[in-house]
Amino acid sequence: MANVGQTRTGVDAATAPAERVPWRRTVTGLGQTSGTLGALLVLILYNAIANASTFLDWDAVTINLTQVATIAIVAVGMTLVVATGGIDLSVGALMAISGATSGLILLSTRFPFDVPFLGGTLAYVIPVLVAGGFGLFNGWLVTAFRIQPIIATLILFLAGRGIAQVLTDGKLKVFKEPDWQYLGLGRPLEIPFQVIVMLLIVAVAAWAMRATAFGRYVLAIGGNEAAARLAGVPVTRVKLAVYVISGLLAGLAGLIVIAINGSADASQIGENMELNAIAAVAVGGTSLMGGRATIPGTLVGALFIQLVRYTLLTEGVDDAVARVITAATIIVAVLLQRRRAA
Repeated sequence: MANVGQTRTGVDAATAPAERVPWRRTVTGLGQTSGTLGALLVLILYNAIANASTFLDWDAVTINLTQVATIAIVAVGMTLVVATGGIDLSVGALMAISGATSGLILLSTRFPFDVPFLGGTLAYVIPVLVAGGFGLFNGWLVTAFRIQPIIATLILFLAGRGIAQVLTDGKLKVFKEPDWQYLGLGRPLEIPFQVIVMLLIVAVAAWAMRATAFGRYVLAIGGNEAAARLAGVPVTRVKLAVYVISGLLAGLAGLIVIAINGSADASQIGENMELNAIAAVAVGGTSLMGGRATIPGTLVGALFIQLVRYTLLTEGVDDAVARVITAATIIVAVLLQRRRAA
């Protein structure tokens, strides 16, 4: 079954011109995510009945959405990487680097960081670009040296958080910038601002995957890289692009975290994020073998994982046990993927 952003694979996907995919097909293309979506609806219904007093409260809704926002944002970039047949283990470390860099800029008294508005703008832009630069480094290792993605990104997984701790001298950087922190604390129309950012990113990425040549190139590379290369797909550039996008989104997620906390702790920002993002991608229906991807499915996967943990914790299950059960759901999702592929 074709997925969101996927109408062909291999040479066909590489050579076909971009075409509009009707929204009806976009919705029906969520077939591979239907199991997770159904399970999510069951969880919502269960909580609405069993925990109505808390679950249906708007504060509880916003808390769940806030906690899932950073995972979903990072998972969008992860989806693109996985769709090409790769993986990015560095996203948590890149969040830490971005958060640490931004914290230093916000606390700096040097020009131009001490200039009102300009300093705050640079505290958004520079950290995200730095994270994107490290994403480019990952892509360079994968494309130029043909290093396996899991090994290439493992380098920053191990070293990235150390870089962030060196930047902050291993100290907690605390700041208070209400205007700048709107990214994490803003509530336009009582909706968390980071949730709006998340939905915009998901919408743009879903559109790009279903209606642009770039989306077809991504799927073609993951489906059959050799055939895609012969068909004229700019494989190197597309691979570099997906790792850069993954880095940029990880950098943005790092800013959201420190905006919420009002502090930059290099040892905590983005901890286990790579695992959460991969889990959301897998549970959402994207093939971990590449060549098939669904951005809306990734969002559903992130929501499902968050609601599973929320439900278990609400029922008094220990957090450690909740993590084990969450891991079990990921195993089931991957096994179902393999069965569907067979």
